[in-house]
Amino acid sequence: MSAISIISLPYQSGTHYFQQIRHLTCPVLLDSGYPDSPSGRFDIVSAEPAEKIHYELDSHIPALDQLHNRLKALCPNPNDLPDTELPFTGGFIGGLSYDLGRQLESLPEQAKKDTDFPVLIGGIYNWAVICDHQKKNSWLLAPETELELWQTRLTGSSSENTLPAFRITAPFRSHISQQEYCRQFSTIIDYIRAGDCYQINFAQRFSALAEGDCWQAWLKMRAATPAPFSAYLDFDQHKILSVSPERFLELHQGRVETKPIKGTAPRHDNPVQDKAIADELSNSIKNRAENLMIVDLLRNDLSRVCQPGSVQVPHLFALESYANVHHLVSTVTGRLQLDKDATELLKASFPGGSITGAPKIRAMEIIDELEPHQRNIYCGSVAYIDFRGHMDSSITIRTILASQQDETQWRMDCWAGGGIVYDSEAHSEYQETLHKVGKIISSLQPDFLNQTDSSTSE
Repeated sequence: MSAISIISLPYQSGTHYFQQIRHLTCPVLLDSGYPDSPSGRFDIVSAEPAEKIHYELDSHIPALDQLHNRLKALCPNPNDLPDTELPFTGGFIGGLSYDLGRQLESLPEQAKKDTDFPVLIGGIYNWAVICDHQKKNSWLLAPETELELWQTRLTGSSSENTLPAFRITAPFRSHISQQEYCRQFSTIIDYIRAGDCYQINFAQRFSALAEGDCWQAWLKMRAATPAPFSAYLDFDQHKILSVSPERFLELHQGRVETKPIKGTAPRHDNPVQDKAIADELSNSIKNRAENLMIVDLLRNDLSRVCQPGSVQVPHLFALESYANVHHLVSTVTGRLQLDKDATELLKASFPGGSITGAPKIRAMEIIDELEPHQRNIYCGSVAYIDFRGHMDSSITIRTILASQQDETQWRMDCWAGGGIVYDSEAHSEYQETLHKVGKIISSLQPDFLNQTDSSTSE
């Protein structure tokens, strides 16, 4: 591969440039939610990977080791990489299943696997468009021999979409009833009382059937709940539609950052009441205690691969507000050991502690016992690892996995969960799951919450 060069493009959003190339093989969009997401800055777009990544749980070589090997094999000579502050210079973009954790820890296999979603999916891309919304610039980086080709494709007329409009053909339904949720909740409380665990992140899955263009569905989700770690990844029979607010791990020049979310409250249309809800969340002893548990867990995870004494907590219990919810967010940082890289960091930390519970391995065992189906992309990650070794990644909450059923039909799976501790209350935890998915699913199925209210009152 020739040296990678950078040229400027007309300033546009990532969604604009994605429209230009989404008819190509394995198109991907990492979207910062700008301008509606307050921390949004960079969008990243690519397609036609140099190599597709599709690793199964039973692979002879663990998936993260395979990814490490392929990145190393396909990485250009370091002298051929541009000297740039842009976040991505080519490399891996894809999705990591929550169930990748089964390759990292010895876990039971009681939860049913009812899709063929792999533990690691994506591609290694040697070109990308990067949109910098802070500096109002867009850039194309690609091998010198391909710059003209991609510039033409990106600035020409977009290909006409021939896919039918997206529509739900069978509405979203949870795989467990509220009564079953409460029974499982009681089991978790029993485990906590017995000293097995301090906190369990317990989730329910909502599934629907749909036809048409899943890109249209993601645009509706994005409009309803813009978020800084949104993504649309199109891998043929599997599509990841995410509007996640949560960073998992960022690695840049040896500095590691993770930003766990723990503590959620619904927004209110009335500004006075909305502020009161936010203040109550900020001062909630229960939510602060939950958040602190996960911060301690993540400090432990990072300490496995970070330099001794480098792991710090610069922000604790910060309030962040999004379209439908308020969150309590903390920040944990560290300096990666010199002999470690992004895949080693993932091995030490995956899946994210904010969506398992504490202690992590026992929590994952209880999740596998009580949740009827494997989580697939839910609570996994959407990530990039570039050729320089930089990484950024999300926790895939507020995410739909579209799995192809036949020539026209898609199964749409969406999950929501919450951290359960000793003094949690079943009804409020159940309602919190509905707050988390309410706007996402309602953007595709407007009567979702009304149907849910009527079914839970029966």
